[in-house]
Amino acid sequence: MTSEQEWTDVTPGGLDAMDVLRLALTGKVYGAAQETPLSFAPALSARLGSGVWLKREDQQPIFSFKLRGAYNRMAHLTPQERAAGVIAASAGNHAQGVAFAAQELGVRAVIVMPATTPDIKVRACRARGAEVVLHGDSFSDAEAHAYGLQARDGLTFVHPYDDPLVLAGQGTVGLELLRQVEDTGPTTVFVPVGGGGLIAGTAAVLKALRPGWRVVGVQPEDSDAMVQSVHAGERVRLEQVGLFADGVAVKQVGAHTFALTRRYVDDWVRVSTDEICAAMKDVFDDTRAVMEPAGALAVAGLKKYATDHGLHGETLVAVTSGANLNFDRLRHVSERTEIGEKREAILAVTIPERPGAYQEFIEVLGQRAITEFNYRYAPRAEARIFVGVQLAHPGQRAELLTALHAAGYPVTDLTDDEMAKVHIRHMVGGRAPEATDERLYAFTFPERPGALHEFLATLRGRWNISLFHYRNHGSDHGRVLAGLQVPDADLDEFQAFLGALGYPNQDMSRSPAYRLFLT
Repeated sequence: MTSEQEWTDVTPGGLDAMDVLRLALTGKVYGAAQETPLSFAPALSARLGSGVWLKREDQQPIFSFKLRGAYNRMAHLTPQERAAGVIAASAGNHAQGVAFAAQELGVRAVIVMPATTPDIKVRACRARGAEVVLHGDSFSDAEAHAYGLQARDGLTFVHPYDDPLVLAGQGTVGLELLRQVEDTGPTTVFVPVGGGGLIAGTAAVLKALRPGWRVVGVQPEDSDAMVQSVHAGERVRLEQVGLFADGVAVKQVGAHTFALTRRYVDDWVRVSTDEICAAMKDVFDDTRAVMEPAGALAVAGLKKYATDHGLHGETLVAVTSGANLNFDRLRHVSERTEIGEKREAILAVTIPERPGAYQEFIEVLGQRAITEFNYRYAPRAEARIFVGVQLAHPGQRAELLTALHAAGYPVTDLTDDEMAKVHIRHMVGGRAPEATDERLYAFTFPERPGALHEFLATLRGRWNISLFHYRNHGSDHGRVLAGLQVPDADLDEFQAFLGALGYPNQDMSRSPAYRLFLT
């Protein structure tokens, strides 16, 4: 190779740690990005018994690390490429990084976003002079359209992660950590992972210069394409990804990033939505900053890994990768935080349907605080209540279940039941024994005008809707719980309808929460 520009043509697997280090050292990141601080987290440190530090990438000009890679790639455009302009597909931070870099460099930028993208993100890109094209309901739709426009107009595609100059730009996070972290003992760096650009660049740089430091990748349980790929020894494509941590919701990781990551990352940890919410609160408590879910992902992994592996007296660093959060998502985060910290138990309890039954139940709970209590009368011998109970420590959930069982109460633990926490807790008391042949499905709808109308138009009255629940959580997609009355004779036609619908869906008819509260 004779220039950085030629690295864009290197084949996957052709990069090693020294190559990435060279590209990071000779990069042009700081024409737009800033060196971000390393903040000590006193409360987390005291709780975990190790020194916890946060690498504050949320303090970049676009509140995300994505600016590093986007600007580095675009700063290496040839004069001909600059004249033609660039194109990117993104619904989030990469889009803002490309728009910011284009504004700084005076380059035309076209950004293709799904039509479901929240308006705040669209406005942010347009405010920086980017041409925004809204297309399709998903990132895959937007990406395919972007490649079509690239071929038609001769634009340069700026990939969010699978490009040597992009991942080397992200790798400058590692260079800064080497200057900021005192190398006085065992050090582990936790990095959030979506497509893999940040961890590939950071891990390669760290391993080139501090091979004794450990690097741990963190992914959500429902968006773990990199973890599955590393375990399989090849890139795996997920059929669906979770939507909560949308900044890392990637169905297939990059070829370059996979090759580097499987070589230089020491370990992996997967975390739940509740654990991410709890980490968002932890960061807020220590810094008064509000992370987006993907931005707090590494903190969630750090907490879980340190606890599971009994780490004490070590230096633990988490990259807080972004803070572009829609404000209305905080309602959902707040609801889930206590469960993520294992400070709340969500239970379905059966009690006698008679006067005095509540008082007897409360006496079993003792001094434990009730966080939620849902009930509706039904003319039956027994009543089922949906109850949240505050816990003083994680082990208290087992103690509570034991106490309730000993008192003769049938109990179902719903603390880890996603449908119960998203939908059922808002619908308790809606039993409908008259709703025969009811099939319960969870759907993921794009958050845009007309999506529900299209669903109903496709249904065309073939099957009666017997149950429906929806809440807006401030993300690009909404979650809907729907019951439809489908006789056995119509099941084949119904399955064909679901397949043609085009919205991700899951049969929830066997959910214990559904059977306890809604049938």
